[in-house]
Amino acid sequence: MIVWLNGTHGAGKTTTSALLQPLLPNSRVFDAEKVGETLMDIKPGLPATDNFQHWPPWRELVVETAHRVLDYTGGTLVMPMTVLVEQYWREISTGLARHAVPIRHFVLHADQDTLRRRIEGDSLLGPSPFRFKYLEPYAEAARTWLHAEAEVVDTTHLTPTEAALQIAEAVGEGRDG
Repeated sequence: MIVWLNGTHGAGKTTTSALLQPLLPNSRVFDAEKVGETLMDIKPGLPATDNFQHWPPWRELVVETAHRVLDYTGGTLVMPMTVLVEQYWREISTGLARHAVPIRHFVLHADQDTLRRRIEGDSLLGPSPFRFKYLEPYAEAARTWLHAEAEVVDTTHLTPTEAALQIAEAVGEGRDG
């Protein structure tokens, strides 16, 4: 199974995934951003883009990599990755379904003011224009399709530990039912 943690920058995906992994038996964290970083390292480079998700090979390789890792290890992959383009989510989720990989799709949500504060106060990554530019696309995706496609966890007033516990509980209940 895949537990996909979606949401924009500042929602807490990376932190929550690290806290969630030990709560789920036989689980591993797979950051699909590493697939994008690999594609960005190709020389000469692939066609210019402002986001590696626009490259079709990224979406296909995320599906293949997740599927192959799960075939090899079994268990659960926790995948913290923002996907705000509905077509891209459809490609990924359909690709995983073709391999019979079940997905629990969670969106870590926070209001815009909270997201801005978190990005501004991030001592590790810092406040980058790249991260801020995804706040409005996230709000649009949330309004138009994303929240309807996933289990929304509002992290505005939750600690990352509380968010991880809430997701682990939901995943555990889903396995029992």
